[in-house]
Amino acid sequence: MSVPLRDPNVVMKLSRLGSFHQSKLSFLRSFLKEFKDWEYKRDLFKLNEHGYGTAVYSFKKKNRVYSLICFANELDENDRSDRVIATKWDTAFTLFDGVPAKQDIERLKNEVPKQEFGRLSFKELTLSRANKSVRVFNHVVESLSKGVQPDRELLDKVGYLYRTTAVYGSGKFGLADRFRIKDRKEIYGPFRLEMMLVYLVRQFTFDQVNHVAKNKNPKKAVKLDPEICRNLGIGNSTGLGMAPFIVNHPTLLNNWISARETSLKKIREIRNISNEEIELFLDCLKKSIKNITSWNTESEYQIIKIKSLLSDLNKFIMHLDREFNFKQDFAFNEMYLHLEKNYCEECIEYVVSMMMEPFDDIVTPLIQEMSSEEGKYFNIPTERTVAELKTILENKYSEILNIDFSKKENNLNFWFISKNKEEPRLANRFDENGADLEQPLAIARDVKKLYDLLSISKNSWTIAKFLSTNNELRHIVRRAFIVEKFPYSEIQDNTIGQEIMPIDMLRLKLSFFGALKFDPRSDKWLRICMFQGAPLPEQLKNYDEYWVYN
Repeated sequence: MSVPLRDPNVVMKLSRLGSFHQSKLSFLRSFLKEFKDWEYKRDLFKLNEHGYGTAVYSFKKKNRVYSLICFANELDENDRSDRVIATKWDTAFTLFDGVPAKQDIERLKNEVPKQEFGRLSFKELTLSRANKSVRVFNHVVESLSKGVQPDRELLDKVGYLYRTTAVYGSGKFGLADRFRIKDRKEIYGPFRLEMMLVYLVRQFTFDQVNHVAKNKNPKKAVKLDPEICRNLGIGNSTGLGMAPFIVNHPTLLNNWISARETSLKKIREIRNISNEEIELFLDCLKKSIKNITSWNTESEYQIIKIKSLLSDLNKFIMHLDREFNFKQDFAFNEMYLHLEKNYCEECIEYVVSMMMEPFDDIVTPLIQEMSSEEGKYFNIPTERTVAELKTILENKYSEILNIDFSKKENNLNFWFISKNKEEPRLANRFDENGADLEQPLAIARDVKKLYDLLSISKNSWTIAKFLSTNNELRHIVRRAFIVEKFPYSEIQDNTIGQEIMPIDMLRLKLSFFGALKFDPRSDKWLRICMFQGAPLPEQLKNYDEYWVYN
């Protein structure tokens, strides 16, 4: 039996994309799996009694070494901010290509804490900074220094000792350009070096808090329990800065979604499922309920989604236990069709992630296809015709072409870069100034405008001739020819309409990162925790890839 890939007009709706969850495809999980047999080492740990100083951690295999260099500095409370515009942080980090010499560390000590304003080189691969959760960090120090473990309830509620405020890579601020390292097998998956940095930063936070507690009371202090460490990750607050990424990297987005959709297709095409595969799927599904019930959020929107997800999942599990026949031919296909008929989008996409768990042979090869050499696809085939381009728009943007942008509600918002915050923002076009600074993120509106202009142009015209008088639409012409080849490259929704929920765009990206919990604070930003529950570096040799469900 051959199952078609799901229709992009369904999958690429924001409500559907915003219902995605972590899976075996997620970057942090694929990173851990790739590096589980690398040699981990703490190469340098030179901190004073207050925890300020320098530390170096590394992963090594054969002649390849990646080293995280950490700089912890004293920070005045008045200078502590998680905004992009901050200039000082508790800690600053860079991932170094190789083993840093003493002179490298001295050079970077002056540059890395400056972050965007520092001078970096091609030897540095990623750059980041992080701030303490002061309340939690101090509580842990106080507890350990007295010889007792900290309050588990408080730690479970917050989930981290530090939160990152940015992670940069791929040529930014002098960092190594992607072309220098793109052929290295171990980092071919997207954001793999960024995941490595965050993972090693997590270990630094444990070592630092133990060090400060020990210096506070050398005779009585104890180390933070490894099980408590495992249950802590690295926090992050993510806002609208993530949304343009989804729009601006169409082929990369396609490859992420395509890997997921291809996995689902191949799983639905399996005729016979083994008892072991059935048991693993059910085990992961049932254990995952515990994770959902542990989400802490004050967002009414998210609370409703969680309740709906839990309700549907419990009904679905009851259906599987009481009625479903796993031994029928193409059982996962039947299961998927049942999901689409009976459950909410959040539940459907949650189970799609779960369905991947038993099928490593299907999923793992697809991880290698999730990167993209985007520059290859940016040339516009100017020899093609207006007629051909119209056909592409009719086939690939059929629903978008039906949107009436003369209506206020469909043209309500505009995207801009805040001068004060240096971050993308969304504003009401009719109530706020600045629409003249609009960023080119209104893809649906521009598609419609392009189609209207093509409709009054001669079908025989070349694209070159068309663009000679419509150059302002070059960006959308390029996108149309990209989506012709990459069906999952485009959000099939109006990103400036009244109904836009930017949080869906953030959740989409974060699900591929591997975030386990989503805590929206509005429809425009949310908090997450990375690597919470993940094995510690010294535990990687016995790596259990199903740790997310334990």
